[in-house]
Amino acid sequence: MNKERPVLSGLVNKGTSETEEFQNKTLRPVIKMQHQLLISSFKNYLLKRKIDFPALSEQKRRGRVAAIFKTDNNYKNFTLGLIIAHFSMEEFEFYKPVSSEINRRILQIITKRIQDSFQEILS
Repeated sequence: MNKERPVLSGLVNKGTSETEEFQNKTLRPVIKMQHQLLISSFKNYLLKRKIDFPALSEQKRRGRVAAIFKTDNNYKNFTLGLIIAHFSMEEFEFYKPVSSEINRRILQIITKRIQDSFQEILS
């Protein structure tokens, strides 16, 4: 399935750093485009790890999501790959020297997106 990257307006302001501009022009649209895949991937993760997500309180769910992205390197790297694979060559060239910072931003955005999507995950 060939999806087009959405255009998100109003996110880039004058005076923002190159990294922040990259986050708003590239990362956020790619993450938005991959939303359903990210949710499906997370649901599959919960199933494979036999995590009874519905039984957890809202606060514990949020904590569990954060912990997964902090401690499970395999899942973290898989998730990063879902996003980085959509970079153009130019975007990838920008990414390479600042990959640690970009990866941190990607995981931060995805963690928040999953925490805000519990209804989708539980359905």
